[in-house]
Amino acid sequence: MTAHENAQRDSFVLLHLANHRFALPAKLVAELAPPVRLHSFPHRSPLLSGVIVRRGRILPVYDAGRALSGRSSLANRFYLIARRKFGAVAEMSAIPVDGECELVTSEMRAPGEGQPAYICGEISFGSETIGVLDIEALVRLHSENGAPAAREAAQ
Repeated sequence: MTAHENAQRDSFVLLHLANHRFALPAKLVAELAPPVRLHSFPHRSPLLSGVIVRRGRILPVYDAGRALSGRSSLANRFYLIARRKFGAVAEMSAIPVDGECELVTSEMRAPGEGQPAYICGEISFGSETIGVLDIEALVRLHSENGAPAAREAAQ
């Protein structure tokens, strides 16, 4: 691959959530953090599992696995630290992952027919087509519906 061809491509972090492989744009990912203590507290935010303290900052932990499959992904507790946007404001947040993340370069294309609203595109990796996860859409969809986003995918 030439330098020009590589410049036309984007970097993505591949991760496993709810027994599926997803991609996140690498520009949103700050780091993969080791397991730390999850601080939980009473609240009504559906995907918010609690907070962790990382590098002196309090980060909300969103359990995307619960939205995608209906079961928690907190057992593995490595945290992918990524940026989320709330309108014009961005915040760092954490997503529990199994720790097996990989950086790849690929071109993102529009999502295929019938993809759920939390998939904002697709990339090719080897013979695999992988959905690019839109964390904000996943959290918003789960919060609005009050039910796992996996139900939307099943419809």
